[in-house]
Amino acid sequence: MSFREDSDEGRAEIRKPFLHTGSWYRMGSRQSSLMGGSSQVIRDSSISVVACVLIVALGPIQFGFTAGYSSPSQSAITEDLGLTVSEYSIFGSLSNVGAMVGAITAGQIAEYIGRKGSLMIAAVPNIIGWLAISFAKDSSFLYMGRLLEGFGVGIISYTVPIYIAEISPQNLRGSLGSVNQLSVTIGIMLAYLFGIFIQWRILAVLGILPCTVLIPGLFFIPESPRWLAKMGMTEDFEASLQVLRGFETDISIEVNEIKRAVASASRRTTIRFADLKRKRYWFPLMIGTGLLVLQQLSGINGVLFYSSSIFEAAGITDSNVATFGLGAIQVIATAASTWLIDRTGRRLLLMVSSSGMTVGLLIVAVSFFTKDFVSEDSALYSILGIFSVVGVVAMVVAFSLGMGPIPWVIMSEIFPINMKGLAGSFATLANWFTSWVITMTANLLLNWSTGGTFTIYFVVSAITVVFVSVWVPETKGRALEEIQSSFR
Repeated sequence: MSFREDSDEGRAEIRKPFLHTGSWYRMGSRQSSLMGGSSQVIRDSSISVVACVLIVALGPIQFGFTAGYSSPSQSAITEDLGLTVSEYSIFGSLSNVGAMVGAITAGQIAEYIGRKGSLMIAAVPNIIGWLAISFAKDSSFLYMGRLLEGFGVGIISYTVPIYIAEISPQNLRGSLGSVNQLSVTIGIMLAYLFGIFIQWRILAVLGILPCTVLIPGLFFIPESPRWLAKMGMTEDFEASLQVLRGFETDISIEVNEIKRAVASASRRTTIRFADLKRKRYWFPLMIGTGLLVLQQLSGINGVLFYSSSIFEAAGITDSNVATFGLGAIQVIATAASTWLIDRTGRRLLLMVSSSGMTVGLLIVAVSFFTKDFVSEDSALYSILGIFSVVGVVAMVVAFSLGMGPIPWVIMSEIFPINMKGLAGSFATLANWFTSWVITMTANLLLNWSTGGTFTIYFVVSAITVVFVSVWVPETKGRALEEIQSSFR
């Protein structure tokens, strides 16, 4: 059995960009000159990589808003629609189910119609899903809307890091790639913040805004030059790369590197299961999937999703405000990672991050275990509550510095071009499946034993330290083609 990634001549026509704006960027060409004044402005002013990243970052903001929506709206939705706790739990988990379906299809959609077209397809079900939730009269519309949101988010979670990695210069790729996770944390924080003051139906309407702005924004940014090169669209590929690097920049070296990588991949158009025995395929697949699975097995989604109840168990009275504060801390720490990643490298930040998570989770586990043997009226009980909160905050900060953004960055960098769609979809699916398992089991585990739950997460984080130190390579400052060829 095999998986075919590249098109033959008979299928070439259906593998054109869904949003074909390449003609805007043919500098000095007759096609562009005929498009008039607005096109001239576009051609005469380089569309910076940063501007492109900021536009596609609206997708991860949508991702984060979806993840954060269910926490502040739980009591209001259950009261207004008469839902039971189990029915609302289903509502909360359905975004993960939809995301798994989106992840399965994301690689092939992005390969067939381009990265921009994939984001356009992801935006539409997100908008419909939020409208369905906003006008819901019973659980059926809630469930449908949550599934649609999840489907769109699943595609976004694969496509955005891939697009950013493919358009970024190698010296900025880590920082720009981390904007993906930074945007997710901003979306979560905004959902927590607005959820304190805004009624849940209006909050759902606000959820439409990121994708509503994203759709027109996609028409003003170039397609990924590496995808265009793979499709054999040489003129559009060079024009897109020139726009991204600036019209005064010599792109000949980068053009030749990309062409060589594409030519090499075109000689291996079919990936067979037997090929996975070769290091050039199994090693990057193991690293990319392993990091994304360990990211979720550390329990971060369980901690964030049930942070209110965790804070209540620790003795914090206003748990919703504390949860928002945790979201704000996450944004600040992820912003610090965005600044650090191309200065310190991926491996060092991952080591610091996973080690910090291990220590934070150990503090929380010991605190909750000890509280079982201490009187609730004692001063030690209150001190242990403070320690547990400190441990949770330390865990979230450490996660945001490395294990939050960097697995997505590395996933977007290491897969060879002829297996990127298949491998990326598999890794993203594994991430979302693990996220669903953690979200579904976290509450049960916390009811069983809070200290025991954090002990499990502590062990996983300790395993992550070993995994990173033994297997994860440094990709800082290296061209994508160089990284991918190093696994041979």
